[in-house]
Amino acid sequence: MNRDTVTGMEEPLAGPRSLAREAAALRAAGPDLAGHVDRLCTRIERVDPLIHAFVPEPGRPARLHAEARALAARYPDPAAAPPLYGVAVGVKDVVRVDGLPTHAGSALPPGVLAGPQAAVVDRLRAAGALVAGKTVTAEFAGSAPGPTRNPHHPGHTPGGSSSGSAAAVAAGLVPLAIGTQTIGSVVRPAAYCGVVGFRPTFGRIPTDGVVPNAPSYDTLGLFTADLAGAALAAPLFCDGWRAEAAQPVGPAGPAPVLGVPVGRFLERARPEAVKAFEEQLARLAAAGLTVRRIDLLPDFESVLRQVHTINRFEQARTHADWFSRFAGLYRPETAAGIRQGQAVAPEDYAAALRAREHLRDRVAEERERAGVDLLLAPSATGPAPSGLAATGDPVMSLPWSHLGLPALSLPAGRTADGLPLGLQVIGAAGDDERLLAQAALLEGALGAAE
Repeated sequence: MNRDTVTGMEEPLAGPRSLAREAAALRAAGPDLAGHVDRLCTRIERVDPLIHAFVPEPGRPARLHAEARALAARYPDPAAAPPLYGVAVGVKDVVRVDGLPTHAGSALPPGVLAGPQAAVVDRLRAAGALVAGKTVTAEFAGSAPGPTRNPHHPGHTPGGSSSGSAAAVAAGLVPLAIGTQTIGSVVRPAAYCGVVGFRPTFGRIPTDGVVPNAPSYDTLGLFTADLAGAALAAPLFCDGWRAEAAQPVGPAGPAPVLGVPVGRFLERARPEAVKAFEEQLARLAAAGLTVRRIDLLPDFESVLRQVHTINRFEQARTHADWFSRFAGLYRPETAAGIRQGQAVAPEDYAAALRAREHLRDRVAEERERAGVDLLLAPSATGPAPSGLAATGDPVMSLPWSHLGLPALSLPAGRTADGLPLGLQVIGAAGDDERLLAQAALLEGALGAAE
């Protein structure tokens, strides 16, 4: 098999579809969704056996046709159709969907993980979307990977833990997918798969109905082919969306000032990623944007310790009941993390939470003092590693997830081997609208330079 084409066809494995264009076309076409569902199912049947983005689902075509007929009957007038009418969406298999079992990438009996449908799926369906299926996740949204392959190079990981969601969008199986990020599980796979991944401010999308990992970090996010798709979808899911703050930044308006957190944090990226990042910064500077380097995380080792303490402590508490009953069904990587969390003292956890609050205040103050609107960093330590035994290092997202800040990954070129690279853009807490609007300037500058 050619590394990036479907066996027996000229059709490439990687080929993301524009959510904005597809949503507009489906609404214009009106209530006849049968052909759309047929094409969707055909693409999944042909491509997914090669990348394993979706959890297998017997009877998927019949279910989707039934849901499409019900949707069409509800909205016979295209003018009254909601914004995601007929759009097929992949949903990470830690997010509960009525009618589909939740496995969370684990061997636990699905009945153990059952519960009410997630609020984000309620919002998807209210917006007219069709749930194409559950997408593969690393076990319990952790580090034990599933079978998903990278559509650009199937011998490489797609990242994780939202592996299937990123790969499904990159392969054009769906134009929108839902993922979750505890540390780096949206931004990193988006970069590895060459799509946009948006992780909003912590708590901006309700996590009701989501199997938890570490509740004070867990954040729902989304994958799209481009920033326009993310800008279309985000207001449908995020609480309290302020449309007036999401207006595009005009050419006459003030451009955002970009901050680069230098020091030990950036030293964690591999030379290939650092070189690409410096080239991206040069392109942005050449486009007239101001780039300032600031020492934002001088004690990065302390940040790593805080995250490890909080994450492991919460993971152990989340799984306390399940692990006591089904420890033998857990994969070694997940079991090891839970056992580490069981050994964390409550007073150490409380101290790490206090340290996080101090860090949050200090980072906000440093950003304001430096006059920085957006922070920039590599989306990952490098391109997608070879092999499927691990999902890659999440450390480039770690401080921003720790602080609950909104972040997104923009596609930003490729390596000589054709593996995608991403640029991570980090906004201020609660300022997701402005992050998406200002990031459009960066997307345009990076695209114009290629």
